[in-house]
Amino acid sequence: MVSASAVKELREKTGAGMLDCKKALEANNGDMEASIDWLREKGISKAAKKADRIAAEGMAAIKVDGNTAAIVEVNSETDFVAKNPEFQELVDTVLNTVLKSDATDVEGVLNTDGLNDVLVAKTAKIGEKLSFRRFAKVEKKDSESFGAYIHMGGKIAVLTVIEGANEEVARDVAMHAAAMRPQYVTKEDVPEDVVNHEKEVLTEKAMNEGKPKEIAEKMVQGRIQKFYKEICLAEQPFVKDGDVTVAQYVKNNGGSIVKMIRFEVGEGMEKREENFAEEVMKQMNQSK
Repeated sequence: MVSASAVKELREKTGAGMLDCKKALEANNGDMEASIDWLREKGISKAAKKADRIAAEGMAAIKVDGNTAAIVEVNSETDFVAKNPEFQELVDTVLNTVLKSDATDVEGVLNTDGLNDVLVAKTAKIGEKLSFRRFAKVEKKDSESFGAYIHMGGKIAVLTVIEGANEEVARDVAMHAAAMRPQYVTKEDVPEDVVNHEKEVLTEKAMNEGKPKEIAEKMVQGRIQKFYKEICLAEQPFVKDGDVTVAQYVKNNGGSIVKMIRFEVGEGMEKREENFAEEVMKQMNQSK
């Protein structure tokens, strides 16, 4: 029987989780040193010590299998590691797991086919905190086309679904989305609270310009349309032909936009302050 105090001691020495410490002690008949080695061999101890580090670099990637596609973001601490074949192999494993899994959240995918163990092992081998941040799994109809575009080696990944048009058109739309950063597909997709907040800001701005309230309200109606053009894919001027919107470009090619998912690595996350020279030196020192 493993005591709670032994589990606590092993946790303090290794930084591993309580359950992992209990398993280690049980596997080694309570031997503390053997349990530490057990955790190290499995990469659990080493990975746990990296848990508080910032992993805001990495790769966004897409994989299409027939009428199913997966888009994922997997993070590392440095861009240097994101270019490592070991890391890229991990990203491919994550993509394949998402495609075969019915899970609806990251935790569920990690619990599929031992993916979490693979992540822990890669963390130990590569020497940086690695994390599987987010994913989407998309199914399309036979009448629809996927558009997949990867920018800057995986810094940005965009997956689109277009009804009635071919893959080239769908990829053009994905490329546009990579460049222009739309947040929504259509005006109808923008949440009401987001629109109301923007209207309040625009009204206040017009009033501060000295406009009467009734004039300010009319100005807001015009400016809110400009707001939609900034954040909605369908409303944006198409990057290859500014005379038409993206929706019009797709319509001209016999189609309509169904879905757009855009992942930009590290968006919304805290970034590390570290220059490239320091990063390279760190990698060289780790490899000695």
